[in-house]
Amino acid sequence: MKRRQKIRKTLIFISFLLFPITMFYSSPAIIIFGASRGIIAGSFISFSIMFVASLVVGRLFCGWLCPAAGIQEALFTVQDKRVIKNNWIKYLIWLPWISTIFILFIRNGVRSVEPLFGIKYGISISEPRHYIVYFIFLTLFVVLSLAVGKRSFCHHVCWMAPFMIAGRRVRNLLTWPSLRLKADNARCTKCHLCVKHCPMSLDVEKMVHEGSMENDECILCGSCVDQCKAGALNYAFFK
Repeated sequence: MKRRQKIRKTLIFISFLLFPITMFYSSPAIIIFGASRGIIAGSFISFSIMFVASLVVGRLFCGWLCPAAGIQEALFTVQDKRVIKNNWIKYLIWLPWISTIFILFIRNGVRSVEPLFGIKYGISISEPRHYIVYFIFLTLFVVLSLAVGKRSFCHHVCWMAPFMIAGRRVRNLLTWPSLRLKADNARCTKCHLCVKHCPMSLDVEKMVHEGSMENDECILCGSCVDQCKAGALNYAFFK
């Protein structure tokens, strides 16, 4: 395994270990509770940062820092099945949820900004009942990965991904420089290693030969780059 992938996997595993502390900072419920009181909660701030960051680095968070990534990629040794991508499912969850948040803020206005709203002592699991929420999330990560395939939670359920996908699309409309994958079709030897090792089950080889590395589900993890012995794939910062 290349050094970069060792670092990446260490980061997402540490992020998973810290999930009992950070869980409510990306809570889909706390942001609604806050909006119903006119409060900008910690999860609102987290999602806003994800959107703004995605204008420059796309879904890098998903590949390098997401706590859900840690447990899901650890399960690759048990279930390495490529996932059938029904990516529209997460939007059926996300659209009514984000609409509810906007409606609540329009109705109640913004009265205060409280990053620790609903997070006692700044730690997500500060009471025994919070373990129920933690194990619900953990069950989702594990069951979907084992039953459906690699990083199925990311494809089908994740409410954070659409913020970064939206940011990525805005970036493409504005055509400013950002971190992307760059491919050299002439160097590709069709070894299929990029496809085999893509944690998001993307047909990277097809993307290379079509001359377009843009894909909403690409998390810029660099697995394809590090597996390509011919040097057909690289990170690059360009329009």
